[in-house]
Amino acid sequence: MIFNTVCVLGMGYIGLPLASSFATHGVRVVGMDVNPQIINTLRNGALHIHEPGLRALVQEALQSGNLLIRQEVEAADAFIIAVPTPFYADKRADLSFVQSAAESIVPHLRQGNLVVLESTSPPQTTTHVVAPILERTGLKAGKDFFLAFSPERVDPGRKDWTTYNTPKVVGGITPACCKVAATWYAQALKEVVPVSTAEVAEMAKLLENTFRMINLGLVNELAIMCDRLGVDVWEVIEAAATKPFGFMKFTPGPGIGGHCIPIDPLYLSWKLRSLNYTARFIELASEINAGMPRFAVGRVQDALNDRGKPLKGSRVLVLGVAYKPDIDDLRESPALDVIRLMQDKGAQVVYHDPYIPHFDHDGWKMDSVADLMAEVKLADCVVIVTNHKVYDYPAVLKAARLVVDTRNALGQLGKDNPKVKRL
Repeated sequence: MIFNTVCVLGMGYIGLPLASSFATHGVRVVGMDVNPQIINTLRNGALHIHEPGLRALVQEALQSGNLLIRQEVEAADAFIIAVPTPFYADKRADLSFVQSAAESIVPHLRQGNLVVLESTSPPQTTTHVVAPILERTGLKAGKDFFLAFSPERVDPGRKDWTTYNTPKVVGGITPACCKVAATWYAQALKEVVPVSTAEVAEMAKLLENTFRMINLGLVNELAIMCDRLGVDVWEVIEAAATKPFGFMKFTPGPGIGGHCIPIDPLYLSWKLRSLNYTARFIELASEINAGMPRFAVGRVQDALNDRGKPLKGSRVLVLGVAYKPDIDDLRESPALDVIRLMQDKGAQVVYHDPYIPHFDHDGWKMDSVADLMAEVKLADCVVIVTNHKVYDYPAVLKAARLVVDTRNALGQLGKDNPKVKRL
């Protein structure tokens, strides 16, 4: 079955590359977002997110005339839901955006349409949340229209694995739904991986991110243990990584960020709690990872104390606030916790990030310093939180009085340097 038009709901890291990819393959795409600022930015030919190769892809899609930017849902053959799925303070999944997106499709849903949920969600969201909303039309999912789940696998900042060449897992609520969705994705994506049910696809996505979260929790705890033992955790990891089988290298840091790794596994543990089961690995890894910003601040405090200077009143420069290197994404970044904790202890904290010139996080506003090297020389301590590749680390090390390197960005330069304290 061929779908000539598609409406993609959500123009973020998931929806915008997907919409642009289909548009460049000749499909008429309506890229919809409720945020007027995003709509205006895209219509003016600019981007609201930084992603390698995305600007050229979006421009090609817009110039082809196949990508139309809208603030309202329009009738289409297929609808793709790619909206945020945050969580509440009690770690319950917030599916309000998914529900609103499904409700906005209802007036336009017709016999034979395809609807795919891409937003990472707890198991059974497709069948227990999305399907009932769409069936208010009187149409039956799996009979009158096709419904599937296909998890996004976007890794912001990567050039090697993109929307086009990352294998696309697809699970429908019926075999026919899966077949139709897989055929549709194959129009514009390199490889499609069909699975038996939507629940399998949902769980596969959660497994991928839970795997990373737990292993990051393990290596973060290893960093704490090595600190207690007086052992170099970075040397331990490099030594273990020489094993050609049975080991996968993960590295510690001041916490974990982004939408996927710190949040998605909690969807699974929340769902299992409703079934009277405790996902112990997830809960423990989450606890360890959440404590890493405080551990990192403790390293800063110790480093300053060794110099006879308290953290209170010290000027601290944080290098990098994005949640991972070389992107402009602040979501769940551990840098926010690190800065807050140091400010709470009385430190004068400034930051520099070439990708995030300023931020407004829940009313908390900060601007990146303009002159990096001047601030490096002025700071009592430089804390490397996000290891952006654009930084000249040897120059930073030479100019700084003291460096706390939470990412081993300095490598061998920092190993035995008296000015450097590593995580």
